[in-house]
Amino acid sequence: MTHPWMCDAMGHVNTRHIVGLFDDASYRLLIDLAGPTPPADLGWADVRCQIDYRDEIRAGTAVDVISTITAIGTKSLTYAHVMVDALTQGVKAEATVVSVRFDLAARKAVPLEADLRRRAETFGA
Repeated sequence: MTHPWMCDAMGHVNTRHIVGLFDDASYRLLIDLAGPTPPADLGWADVRCQIDYRDEIRAGTAVDVISTITAIGTKSLTYAHVMVDALTQGVKAEATVVSVRFDLAARKAVPLEADLRRRAETFGA
């Protein structure tokens, strides 16, 4: 749901809030992939995000974000988010994100775990 406080001086939802909605969708996707007992020493680092704005979003618009994994690398996932108007299904914005599996202690990318890779395959790639 979009709110008036998310809007800029031109009356539409500001870019920073659209980014936040996509970021929330990323967290949801990555939580689903991590499984019931995610490793405490591993996380994710976003290394690329491209957003295409398709249609203006005004306050009061209910939006859904549909996420699909489009590529599975050795250490990374690429996924697409499509933000749609929940009532009309009209596309409002699209994002492509690349996230790498990240060792929180070593502060570097590490290979995807086999079980995470299997779960990722069920999300599209």
